[in-house]
Amino acid sequence: MQISQVLFSQGFGTRRECESLVAAGFVSVQGVVCEDPWQQFDTDGLVFGVQGVSWPYRERALVVLNKPAGYECSQKPKHHASVVSLLPAPLRRRGLQPVGRLDEDTTGLLLLTDDGSLIHRLTSPRHHVPKVYEVVCKHEVDSKQVAALLAGVVLDDDPKPVKAAACEAAGTHGIRLTLTEGKYHQVKRMVAAVGNRVEGLHRSSFGALVLPTDLAPGQWRWLDGPQALTSAPMPTQSSR
Repeated sequence: MQISQVLFSQGFGTRRECESLVAAGFVSVQGVVCEDPWQQFDTDGLVFGVQGVSWPYRERALVVLNKPAGYECSQKPKHHASVVSLLPAPLRRRGLQPVGRLDEDTTGLLLLTDDGSLIHRLTSPRHHVPKVYEVVCKHEVDSKQVAALLAGVVLDDDPKPVKAAACEAAGTHGIRLTLTEGKYHQVKRMVAAVGNRVEGLHRSSFGALVLPTDLAPGQWRWLDGPQALTSAPMPTQSSR
């Protein structure tokens, strides 16, 4: 692929802007400046530099973000900035979208991609991709609440009970909750249904992917394709 076409496909501007970046000497491959916009490169494993910043070629982009509080998972936010604003301009131009949504006050692991089929696969309830939430509750958590979440609670928009795939108490006021579907405000509504209230909510894992401990709030990182999300065995259910 021509290097200018590589830049265009990765979100570095219009075709003409990408050609100009190369012609101006702002692009390098393997440390060597490339000034010919039409020079061909094999995209398999290609890493290029733009103005000193290294970029891997990705036919489809997939990143993990440690979402801070105060950001909306929307391309058109209403009250707060969009999580997409935390990404660099090339990824924003590629149209990365959140895989599912976290409330503006919820923190933790958020996936973003420009792969529509992957978004559908990961968010479809038919695929039962587990997501783990660390919940801080207003009131003490007891065994009855945990048992009720495992048995299933009825939410106001569906007569069919919604069950936690796994659930355990975490300290006196905490719950570690695993869900395999995604309904509107699901964690908050499930906890309210057992007589408690969510005071803090953090997603710690998605499929087999655990939020990296060295990824600070607001930071993002590339993932090497959907295989990074291959579902791990479901946690053991607990009613402690």
